[in-house]
Amino acid sequence: MKSAAAAVAQLASLAASGHVSRLASAFASAGEELALVGGSVRDAFLGTPLNDLDFATSADPDRSLAIVRPISEAQWDVGRAFGTIGAVIDGHTVEITTYRTDAYDGETRKPVVEFGDTLEGDLVRRDFTVNAMALRLPEQILVDPSGGIEDLMAGRIATPGAPEKSFGDDPLRMMRAARFTSQLGFTVAEPVAAAMRDLGDRLSIVSAERVRDELSRLLMTASPRPGLELLVATGLAEIVLPELPALRLHIDEHHHHKDVYEHSLTVLDQAIDLERERHPESEPDLTLRLAALLHDIGKPATKRIEPGGLVTFHHHDVVGAKLAARRLRELRFDKETIAHVARLIELHLRFFGYTEGAWTDSAVRRYVRDAGPLLERLHILTRADVTTRNRRKADRLSFAYDDLEERIVSLGKEEELASIRPELDGEQIMAILGLKPGPEVGEAYRYLLELRLSEGPLGQEEAEARLRSWWSSR
Repeated sequence: MKSAAAAVAQLASLAASGHVSRLASAFASAGEELALVGGSVRDAFLGTPLNDLDFATSADPDRSLAIVRPISEAQWDVGRAFGTIGAVIDGHTVEITTYRTDAYDGETRKPVVEFGDTLEGDLVRRDFTVNAMALRLPEQILVDPSGGIEDLMAGRIATPGAPEKSFGDDPLRMMRAARFTSQLGFTVAEPVAAAMRDLGDRLSIVSAERVRDELSRLLMTASPRPGLELLVATGLAEIVLPELPALRLHIDEHHHHKDVYEHSLTVLDQAIDLERERHPESEPDLTLRLAALLHDIGKPATKRIEPGGLVTFHHHDVVGAKLAARRLRELRFDKETIAHVARLIELHLRFFGYTEGAWTDSAVRRYVRDAGPLLERLHILTRADVTTRNRRKADRLSFAYDDLEERIVSLGKEEELASIRPELDGEQIMAILGLKPGPEVGEAYRYLLELRLSEGPLGQEEAEARLRSWWSSR
């Protein structure tokens, strides 16, 4: 956290930069107000890089467009209905929005957009005090009508007015509060937490797409766990992701010291650490994080108490894959993400058979083939799934997976495992056996693929001989 003086100095430096200075001068010359608002002002105090710049103005959208046109290389007005126009000035993208005082009908999250006439009025309608600060330009005057600086310094998420009013205007703000606990490392003020508990059912009026996007933003933060825990503690998770709180009462048979809920959050933490370790320059992997969080959601439905008190969760991987796919479809995730998350959950237990006895090369080939393009994610998920406090057991599993990965690399160099195919394709099979397209061609192809997986490369001549022998024996 920067000092107030340092943050103001950084904002002043930004205001003096070429494109911001030109923009501010243009609006001032036109007799209109302009201010830098929202996340940029907040981030200056937090000491994080200032990237996207948002501005608010007294000018209506048509007037704003007329002001920026002479000083910009490009302009667009796709957000005109909401008061927003965009422009590129000296290679920098900016968005300028007319002061707003939105009204809501109380039943949907579709505001009746009403333009306001003061900066202070625009700021107090915003979600949280830490986002309700502005820097007037070109005067460089800090405007903070709701005590955002104090809340920033205290690491506190609070609303400009009564949280019941703020969340009533837009219930999604409750999920956003959870996201900011993870993104900023802040805690929510008690009135905010109480309103989240009381108004959770209001999320039902928010579209699945908006809920999905906010949940994704939370999972893509550096440390999603605090936000997820807040969703569960306030009851919001019961509405947006009920499979998560359902894990709290079910004890994991591998880790008797934790329930499955705690285990799942730990797996998510460890998957993120491994993701950063293996791919430090890559963007956060939403598919991997969803799979890590949801990998055990099949356990409540498959819990059984066997004679002697042993707790089992047979086939929770298969059941969990189906449950995850259903939940992600309801949240309107895209088909590829749904398919990949479900497949990772379905495969996440496969490795544990490796520790029970040495796999043949054929079994390793099948593991790679079944994982397909998800192999690297499966590596991370499987390693992250080890949360035992028994160091000897953890080391044994880690060494076993090291061995498996080494074998995959070794076999991959020889055979290009990721694209295993029989030596003969469908056209060749039909020509050799005199067949027309039909089920028998598929049966022959699967026979050759099984040979390939079991014995490795055969060569076309040997494959043809084996195919003819198999066909005649039928």
